[in-house]
Amino acid sequence: MDADTGRVLYAHNIDRRSLIASTTKIMTAVVVLEHCSADTVYTVPAQATNIEGSSIYLKEGEKLTIRELLYGMMLHSGNDAAIALALACSDSVPEFVALMNLKAQKLGLQDTHFDNPNGLDSETHYSTAADLANLTRYALQNDEFVRIVSTKSITIGERYLTNHNKLLWSVEGAIGVKTGYTKAAGRILVSAAERDGRRLIAVTINDGNDWNDHAALYEYGFSCYQPQKIAVSGEIAASIPGLDGGSYPVCFAEDKTFPMLPGEKAKIIVLYPKIAFFAGYFGETAGTAAVMLGSKRIATVRLVWANREAPYGETVTENTFRTRSRIQTAG
Repeated sequence: MDADTGRVLYAHNIDRRSLIASTTKIMTAVVVLEHCSADTVYTVPAQATNIEGSSIYLKEGEKLTIRELLYGMMLHSGNDAAIALALACSDSVPEFVALMNLKAQKLGLQDTHFDNPNGLDSETHYSTAADLANLTRYALQNDEFVRIVSTKSITIGERYLTNHNKLLWSVEGAIGVKTGYTKAAGRILVSAAERDGRRLIAVTINDGNDWNDHAALYEYGFSCYQPQKIAVSGEIAASIPGLDGGSYPVCFAEDKTFPMLPGEKAKIIVLYPKIAFFAGYFGETAGTAAVMLGSKRIATVRLVWANREAPYGETVTENTFRTRSRIQTAG
C-alpha cells in the first residue's frame, strides 16, 4: 500500500479475517499515544507482571515513562508492557480494549476486533491485511510512533532492547513497524519503508518467508509504481457551460500526485458545478473534480474559477467566497 494515497499496489486475500498476534500492539500504541503523555511516569502494578508470552519482565512498583513502556512493547513485544500501558491510560484492561475497538470503528476497520492489548489468541480477536495496512497508514502520521518503531535498539535502565524487525537492517529505507507470532496465528509482519520521499506499507499474515516477501514487495512497489502528477495547481481542469451560452474555465486549486504504473492514465470528471449562472472571481472555490482511474475514483480535487478578477483592493479568500450570495451555480 502507498501510505500517502492509500492505493493498494499488490493484494492477495487482503480481506480475510485472521488472528494477528502482536501486530495488535500497533493499535495499542495508537490509543496510548492519543490518550497519554509519553513523558508521564507510571508505577507498574502487580496486574502488569508475570504476563503470558513475550515479556520485558516488569516488576511491581517499578517506575517507567509511558515512552519507555512503548519501546518495551513495540521493540521487544512485551505483553506485560502492553498491559501496563492499558492500565496507565484507563481504569481497567477491558476499558482500554473498548477504546481500541472504538478507534477501529472510527478508522473504518470493519473487519477488526480486539479482545486484549497484546494479541494473545482469541476467536474474537482478529483483523485483515487490509485493515492492518490502513491502521498502520494512520499510525505513521504520528511522529512519536515512527520514532519508536524505527529504533533499532535502546537501553532503558538495565534493559537493552533490540527491535525484532530484521527489515531495519536488511531493507533500504525500512522504518519498522511490528512483528507478531503465535503458534495458532503463524508469523505476522507489518512493515513500512521510505525511499525518495515515498512511503509504502506491507502486511503478510501466516507467512513463513515474511522477511524475503516484504523485501520483494518493496522492490516491486518502489520500482514499478512511480508518482505522477494527476492535478497541477493553476492548471485548467475544464470549462463549465454557462446559461448565457458561454463557458467559464475552472482550474485545480492544489497539486495531487498518485502512484501509477507505466501506461496508466487518469481522467478528470467535474462533479460540481455542471452549469454556471456566471463565474466567481479568480481564485474563488468553484466546485470539485473527481480523478478517475478506470471506474475507480482515486482522488478528489478542489476547483477554483480561473478568469474573473476581483474588484480593486479586495482580497479573495475562502471566507469571502462562503459569505457571498451572488456567486451561484447549478448542478
